[in-house]
Amino acid sequence: MNSTQALSRNTILDSVRANQPAAQPMPTIPHFHTNHFQTNQPADLVAAFSESIARMAGVVVTEDVPDLDSFLRARFPDAKVICSAIPEYAGTIKPANLNHWSEASTIDVCVVRSPMGVAETGSVLLSDTELQVNTIAFLAHDLVVLLDPKQIVPNVHDAYEHPHFKLRSYSVLMTGPSGSGDIGAIVVHPAQGVKSLTVLLKPPPNVGKRTG
Repeated sequence: MNSTQALSRNTILDSVRANQPAAQPMPTIPHFHTNHFQTNQPADLVAAFSESIARMAGVVVTEDVPDLDSFLRARFPDAKVICSAIPEYAGTIKPANLNHWSEASTIDVCVVRSPMGVAETGSVLLSDTELQVNTIAFLAHDLVVLLDPKQIVPNVHDAYEHPHFKLRSYSVLMTGPSGSGDIGAIVVHPAQGVKSLTVLLKPPPNVGKRTG
């Protein structure tokens, strides 16, 4: 770039900067509540969440699971590497034990807690805070998510009001295990990413109480 070109470029950029429109507040997004859930009944939200996640090849466990380790060993008998991103369960490794994000591919089962579920879509919210290493939710073979049923919201509009989307560096709504659909409407699970997604409806433990 010669001096004339540089001058022209700077002149254009300076002109653009000097002619910016006045700052305006972001538009208010209306709240599109789902009529069926206007009463926000927890039982209805749990049922809808379970139905939605089942449509996406996920599994919801509503029964109480008092012993998480026994549950995981029975459900994933061949699992050798169980990565736990929750304080109440040790697993065989923690996210902090990974030296590089790519090492998440060695994880057989990943256990993490979600701060929110979405009844409309069967999605669970995960952020860098819960995951600690973002790739563990995608490179692990199977994903087990603990979710407080009281933290299920009706729809995506409600979900986007969650502070994680404003305060976290990384947040994602995960819906079911990986899948792929073609023009013939044939959906295959899994396609890439986790092979299965299991959601345990389980409130967080009491402070100071730990197991396994």
